[in-house]
Amino acid sequence: MRRRQTEVVPRSSFSVLWLEDGEFFYFFLLIKHKKGRKVKMLVKILLLIIFFGIMVTVGVLCRKYAKNVNSFVIGGRSVGPWLSAFAYGTTYFSAVIFVGYAGQFGWKFGMSATWIGIGNAMIGSFLAWIILGRRTRLITQHLSSATMPEFFEKRYLNRSLRIGASFIIFIFLIPYTASLYNGLSRLFSMAFNIDYTVCIIAMSVLTAVYVILGGYMASAINDFIQGIIMLGGIIAVITAVLNLNGGFSASYLLLSQAEDAAVNMPGAFASFFGPSPKDLLFVVILTSLGTWGLPQMVHKFYAIRNENDIRKGTIISTVFAIVVAGGCYFLGGFGRLFPGIDVASNGYDSIIPAMLEKLPDILIGIVVILVLSASMSTLSSLVMTSSSTLTLDFIKIKIAKNAGEKTLLLMIRILIAVFIAVSAVIAIVQFRSKVSFIAQLMGISWGALAGAFLAPFLYGLYWKRATAASVWTTFIFGAALMAANFLFNGSFPALLRSSINCGAFAMIAGLVLVPVVSVFTKPPKKNLVDEMFSCYDTRVSVKINKYMGE
Repeated sequence: MRRRQTEVVPRSSFSVLWLEDGEFFYFFLLIKHKKGRKVKMLVKILLLIIFFGIMVTVGVLCRKYAKNVNSFVIGGRSVGPWLSAFAYGTTYFSAVIFVGYAGQFGWKFGMSATWIGIGNAMIGSFLAWIILGRRTRLITQHLSSATMPEFFEKRYLNRSLRIGASFIIFIFLIPYTASLYNGLSRLFSMAFNIDYTVCIIAMSVLTAVYVILGGYMASAINDFIQGIIMLGGIIAVITAVLNLNGGFSASYLLLSQAEDAAVNMPGAFASFFGPSPKDLLFVVILTSLGTWGLPQMVHKFYAIRNENDIRKGTIISTVFAIVVAGGCYFLGGFGRLFPGIDVASNGYDSIIPAMLEKLPDILIGIVVILVLSASMSTLSSLVMTSSSTLTLDFIKIKIAKNAGEKTLLLMIRILIAVFIAVSAVIAIVQFRSKVSFIAQLMGISWGALAGAFLAPFLYGLYWKRATAASVWTTFIFGAALMAANFLFNGSFPALLRSSINCGAFAMIAGLVLVPVVSVFTKPPKKNLVDEMFSCYDTRVSVKINKYMGE
């Protein structure tokens, strides 16, 4: 037999030797190749099935820990350091971070985007646990408050604050929740070639199942599992992506040579502080300090078991943030090394998926599960916060004043389903109409919530003189400023047109407004505030009984 020519089967890693009468051999290998692709797809689908199965199983097994409102919403204040730390970290970092923020800010700032991850770890995690953790745990138990709005009412002795805070949370958490789905669209299309709508529905339904069944404890356990996936996945992805360009040293050298017509600075994207240190600082402030005022983040301190666990949780949470957040932004910083990325046409959300396209199929499957883990953990926290707040801080106060424990628990579960459904519909509509970037949508929500709540919550933990009037002022200023930024963006000064910059400004302004307004308004009753703050003088631990909180 004589060799005629060599052909490469499309999208394969092997060559096919044509034989003079060997067409059958060619088709045999082609069929074998197609079967190989099917096997790879089946493996990725199997990974998804196993992942979803574990999530639902945890929800079923945790039903016994969700027998009343206290255990359902805050786990009976009996959650250990590992679960609490991972719940905090996985709520913090979602597809918004991995796909939206990492892509956008990595493109804009290059290697210096890593500072955002470092800020998230040191300010958003370490300092948050140090400054907020213990005091939040003690005073919320002392005041018997299970939500941030309830804390505002009891700390500042003003029921209207509770209603106002619940309204702000309801308004601004919905678009935040909807933004979680967006980062999955291109990844799922790349990995599975399935309709994005199917992805949204599957993710929302399965998240709803385990949260409704098992409440906070199911979310915390699943957050731990999802966190492990995120840690392993991000390390594997970074290693694989850098190897595509010859490793770290070669990638860094190439990045130092990257150019942008809008940036008149040689080697800007490989420099220490990048092409725009000022804008970088605003991003660090919003994404790091902003967590101190987000109800879904602070909520994790309510549930932790005792003070010793807070100290352990501080270390665990910080290490988690360094790896995950630092890794995400570090990865995004190399986006300019990949050809074919068209930000003008496809947006920043296309950068990370484009970087991952050349990875092995199995690794892409792991990436999808990584992003699913990040998104589902954040989604579960957000809908838990939204539903419990609306039920306990509005419906119970204004509508169903005499509702019993079972009724309230049923309401929370129903609202979880409603919130997840609404967020899924918004995400589908947004995707179909191609409106907004992930970063923009999240920036508005994050800025409004942190701008309204950070200062009142922080001063409420530490300063006895803070007044209800100052809290109302900050609520209105933060929420109104971000709403105006969204509706009338063109009227804002150039520096504040970015939702990121505007959100950071709202938070800083709140830290000034609370003490200034408090000085000029009637102080709270000294004896009542002194009694509240007395809880800081004692150590508290909670005995765990059969149903964790009953």
